[in-house]
Amino acid sequence: MDSSKIALATTQNLSNLSDGYLKFQINRQTTAVLSMRHTQEAIVVPVESITSMPSMSPCILGLMNWRSRIVWAVDLPRMMNLESLETRLRQYNVIIVRFESLLLGLVVEEILGTTKFMPDEIHSPVGQVTSSLVPYLRGCVVQQKESLLVLDAQAILNSSVLRVD
Repeated sequence: MDSSKIALATTQNLSNLSDGYLKFQINRQTTAVLSMRHTQEAIVVPVESITSMPSMSPCILGLMNWRSRIVWAVDLPRMMNLESLETRLRQYNVIIVRFESLLLGLVVEEILGTTKFMPDEIHSPVGQVTSSLVPYLRGCVVQQKESLLVLDAQAILNSSVLRVD
């Protein structure tokens, strides 16, 4: 076997080891990714399809129906203490995330597509972002001169902000 075929095979094997992520804008200023392992679907829903509930945390927009299941819809920027979404929207971009048996709809500014990178490219977010974001992150990664937040689905789903007292 010639060396060019070995190099190609090695490159292909490395690309298979990289993890897939859904890339999106949390708000106008903040780009993030979420592991495809925890992403069920990215959908667009009319604002009217989310039913608000009284006495909930301000970041909880309400309940929505997703594939005959009732799911909480959460304003992700507000939950993370970032600039919130525009209030005069006609529709929401929602990422349905799952960790174990927990489901949640994360409402974000815009869905950008998918991307891949190696797990060792993720660096500590400490000192890179505001400390209020750190509990929701696995880290940060730089891709094409753009810094991306790598969200932790488990931390988001288990956040104390979403707990009702």
